[in-house]
Amino acid sequence: MAKFENMLVALLICALIPNITHVDANFSKSMYLTWGAQHASILGEDLHLVLDRTSGSAAQSKRSFLFGSTEMLIKLIPGNSAGTVTAFYLSSTGSQHDEIDFEFLGNTTGQPYIVNTNIYTRGKGSREQRFFLWFDPTADFHNYTIHWNPTEIVWFVDSLPIRVFRNYENEGIAYPNKQGMRVHTSLWNADNWATRGGHVKTNWKGAPFKASFYHFRARACKWNGAVSINQCASNIPANWWNSPVHKQLNHAQMRLLNWVRKNFMIYDYCTDAKRFNGHIPPECFKTQF
Repeated sequence: MAKFENMLVALLICALIPNITHVDANFSKSMYLTWGAQHASILGEDLHLVLDRTSGSAAQSKRSFLFGSTEMLIKLIPGNSAGTVTAFYLSSTGSQHDEIDFEFLGNTTGQPYIVNTNIYTRGKGSREQRFFLWFDPTADFHNYTIHWNPTEIVWFVDSLPIRVFRNYENEGIAYPNKQGMRVHTSLWNADNWATRGGHVKTNWKGAPFKASFYHFRARACKWNGAVSINQCASNIPANWWNSPVHKQLNHAQMRLLNWVRKNFMIYDYCTDAKRFNGHIPPECFKTQF
């Protein structure tokens, strides 16, 4: 049965890939280092972030965007990466900021990497969903995509949707649709929480730790302030990510999403009633597919 399911997933992926149109971007033209520059490097389409005892490192895009499809190929830290976090995310600024996260939590040698997803709206987060990755993310580059439009946000790993957050703003549930966000990458030490809740500390004998990024693509609407909200939310052909076909997952994508969630999800804030004192966030009662 497991073999049949794996074959089905492979066929569904192949059916989806031809519909993806890639537009190449260039790290050196699109992003710049924000801290830890002595550890990091940008050359053409390559970005390398390094962490040692003295500092981690980070980069961000020169522009902000409102809606679009943003992706990177990432190869994570090999070996014992416990305590480290490699991140790819979108974020605005200020106390009322919006944010959409991919965070990769390192682990001890031989243990699976965990990908932590989160979303902040108007400065409020605490919406984590976590998954084991079903492959070795340190052996080669894999594609991680954040697809964000006025209707929904979808997190993709190698074209497989792993999470959806839909827009229920008309029911009083905040949705990120009024602030442009820059693209960020970072690598830092988070051994106070990242691995088994902080019980496993970073082994600095393995430093320096390096994460590699390749082929940054931001096929997105350039943010030029509040006047561009309507333009970025419009359904003009250039904003293909807003088209009806991207308003919700198709049946094949929904089957992939359910496969990932059934087999690899390890934490869902929507089932953590204790964390919210019995008051589960309202979006958890809505259809997210």
